[in-house]
Amino acid sequence: MREPERQGVATRRPRLRGRARAGYGRTISSPWPTTPPSAADRARYADASPTPYWLDALPDRPPQPPLAGPAETDLCIVGGGFTGLWAALHAKRADPARDVLLLEAATIAWGASGRNGGFVSSSLTHGIDNGAARFPDEIELLERLGLESFAGMRDDLRAHGIDCAWEEPGELTLAQEPHELAWLEEAAAQARRFGHAVELLDAAEVAREVRSPLYLGGLLQRSGAALVDPARLAAGLLDAALRAGVRVHEHSAALGLQRDGGGGAGAGGAGVTIATAGGRVRARKVLLGTSAFPPLLRRLGHYIAPVYDYVLVTEPLSAEQIEAIGWRGRQGLADCANQFHYYRLTADDRILFGGYDAVYRYGGPVSTVHDDAGEETFATLSQHLVTIFPALEGIRFTHRWGGAIDTCSRFFPFFGTALGGDVAYAVGYTGLGVGATRFGAQVALDLLDGRETEATRTRYVRTKPLPFPPEPLRSAAIQLTRNRLAAADRNGGRRGLWLRTLDRFGLGFDS
Repeated sequence: MREPERQGVATRRPRLRGRARAGYGRTISSPWPTTPPSAADRARYADASPTPYWLDALPDRPPQPPLAGPAETDLCIVGGGFTGLWAALHAKRADPARDVLLLEAATIAWGASGRNGGFVSSSLTHGIDNGAARFPDEIELLERLGLESFAGMRDDLRAHGIDCAWEEPGELTLAQEPHELAWLEEAAAQARRFGHAVELLDAAEVAREVRSPLYLGGLLQRSGAALVDPARLAAGLLDAALRAGVRVHEHSAALGLQRDGGGGAGAGGAGVTIATAGGRVRARKVLLGTSAFPPLLRRLGHYIAPVYDYVLVTEPLSAEQIEAIGWRGRQGLADCANQFHYYRLTADDRILFGGYDAVYRYGGPVSTVHDDAGEETFATLSQHLVTIFPALEGIRFTHRWGGAIDTCSRFFPFFGTALGGDVAYAVGYTGLGVGATRFGAQVALDLLDGRETEATRTRYVRTKPLPFPPEPLRSAAIQLTRNRLAAADRNGGRRGLWLRTLDRFGLGFDS
């Protein structure tokens, strides 16, 4: 969701990485139609706007001026998404006298920050199971740090007066196949172990929350989960940063960076120079929050695969439609297949519905050209929403869009420094960045400033994911993995040889 700073649809649900148990055989049938989407399915979104709904609803604001001419600063932040905005606020809170300059290639909230689903999770590891599999000796600490950051985010929004429609109705993960019920049982036991408030629901209990013929059971998590209007969150963070004295330049894409022996902001010693079309910035320190876009540090490109996600948003539901589908609790919803959907209600009772397909294009290009290039995914989503809620047969979609997710092989962010420690980065959120970026921004700042903390001492921060192979192997491996994940959904969740091999090498793709 970032084209100069399009960071992709950065908030997909944490996945449940369970395995099918003995006793659950092959699924008898898929819950999804076997026929291709119809003309009626396509007609529902034919007139939909390609502008994200969140941005359409965002009040107008005066733009921040592009960089014009040379500038010097103590800290230059590249990228005006959530990572960059949180980093700016963290830096000014720690040292109000520190000069901070932020460069955004497009406009604030134009990238992932205005294109995601608005799901906020306390998880720093894309789910407890994923984190425990990779860092079993650190998962207790990481869960605590995640919950602390989640609470800190809530407090920061209150302190800065940011109205982003924050609500905590819980998240409901839904089983649509018998084998998925075992996954939910395992996930509930694990969540309780780490202090989460969760409740297992049977089919009748789920029906009292959300009415659909597909649901066999569910797991309702009430802690560490929230919903927001992400564009209003980004706009609120921008306003808070400006009030704190951060200098922000929109339409100022960073074109490159290099070591600068002359120092930045009048300081002695080496610094970094960032080139833009409008001028050059000399900075003592640089923090990169570039997400799925081609990184200014070429080495990061080995670890990131930009994967496109697509979203539909309906017209506001009528009182009769709301009554027909229930959903009075307004929980965030997701099904727990490998090819999963995520869905939620907006403040004006529209349904945001996304996921299922994850589209990788050869070479991993990130461009506005691809934001509305999800015709087949849009058609599938349209067909599936009506399959879930037959009462919405006549619904129309008013918005459709896509964006690139900064996917890495471990599914949660990684960190590092470059150019002698004067550059730091936090990337690879893999669709779970609305909450985790607050934590990631602080970690990157701590690395940049040489502060040792509980977080920076962890292997979670000190290690990197396995890199993706170069093309054409990268594209072939990703497409094969998508194919095998779909096959596992059709086969009672059983992971075949290819997926088991990925698991063995720490590349256990499950979403």
